[in-house]
Amino acid sequence: MAVVPGRTVDLDGPVHYADFGGSGPPVVLVHGLGGSHANWLAVGPRLAAHGRVLAIDLIGHGLTRSLGRSTRVSANRRLLGRFLAEVAGEPAVLVGNSMGGYLALALAAAEPEKVRSLVLVGPAVPIVRGAAFDLQVTLLFAGLTLPFLGGALMRRRARRGPEQAVREVLALSCVDVSRIDPAVLSAHLELARERATYGPHVRRDFLAAQRSLMVRLLARRHFYRMVARIRAPALVVQGARDRLVRLGAVRALAAARPDWPLVVLDDVGHVPQLEAPERFLRAVEPFLRAGST
Repeated sequence: MAVVPGRTVDLDGPVHYADFGGSGPPVVLVHGLGGSHANWLAVGPRLAAHGRVLAIDLIGHGLTRSLGRSTRVSANRRLLGRFLAEVAGEPAVLVGNSMGGYLALALAAAEPEKVRSLVLVGPAVPIVRGAAFDLQVTLLFAGLTLPFLGGALMRRRARRGPEQAVREVLALSCVDVSRIDPAVLSAHLELARERATYGPHVRRDFLAAQRSLMVRLLARRHFYRMVARIRAPALVVQGARDRLVRLGAVRALAAARPDWPLVVLDDVGHVPQLEAPERFLRAVEPFLRAGST
């Protein structure tokens, strides 16, 4: 795996991002809750054939320390808008995974002049009432949302060590963790060890982001009004065996926007760009090529 330059920009505090290179229209990669630029290491170099590829670390994620800044969805949406204006410099293709998909949608609705198109990868969307759910995931997120239990769960996770925490998250996010490139997995472990030195505020940052996202997703009507306002073209890519964002919920998004193609990847979980990078690229690259013509 080639070394990817890491850069920092001051946007009311330091913001880290990875620069995969490339030229042409900017392609900005936005990770999910608890993720980082490392989530894109397996696909960033190939995506650079289609534009200048940048992978941001949101506030309180990756190598962007919060330093007193809010990690709520609203704060990271504003940060993403500033990043597009001051670093990308022109309307960008936003590729968002999970919470990053929600942020991409929110920015496209609020600041449409900054968004060229969207690629939504297992985007965080409201659940579908009456649909099947994953009991382990439901209990985990319900626990994290509760004030005292959430903190206790995060402290317990920290005691298990950063390497074990990474492996547990990936096991929840993937059908088969062994599919992840060993060099990419090593980069995730190294980053987790670095973040373990940042102190207990990292846990508070995560919980603030998680809780604010849950509040947004409970507002189902507001979400779909937001989606209806978006004028940018979009592609939706979804793992059929995603435990965190269920396929039925993403099909509801596709039904609300039938002009947005939906590609379902069989036997893949929540992070197809990590678990099945070649299949992810086969789904996404034609969309990017069409947008450049």
